Amino acid sequence: MARLQRILSIWLLAASVMTALGQQSQQQEPPEPPEEDESLQKPNYSFNPIEAEKHYRVGNFYFRKGSYKAAALRFEEAVRWNPGYTEALSKLGESYEKLHDPERAIEVYRKFLEVAPDSKDASDIRKRLGTLEAKTKQARQK
Repeated sequence: MARLQRILSIWLLAASVMTALGQQSQQQEPPEPPEEDESLQKPNYSFNPIEAEKHYRVGNFYFRKGSYKAAALRFEEAVRWNPGYTEALSKLGESYEKLHDPERAIEVYRKFLEVAPDSKDASDIRKRLGTLEAKTKQARQK
């Protein structure tokens, strides 16, 4: 009989513990939804010369390898982080020239001259711009 009472008390204790655990789990807040992958979110572009420099250096790497499309994407990112980054604008224009996209190159070179009309590279950019405009004008007339 003592053994039966002992088993019964252990069983009652176990049942009360299980009931208490069940009530605690019901009182807990629901888990938070998983955070979105940051790489899927669009970056909030604001002036960040460090981020611009990082993309510019990677763009130069791709440019030297001859991967002009990858270079152009990186130079575009650099310009988004720093719209007045003349080196990135110049390289972006060159990349578009290498990709045989004179319209975009013209657009970028005009932006360069708008940002830095008195820079040391401005005369070279003006020459490139004039050459590209003349070529696109001839192509349109054909």
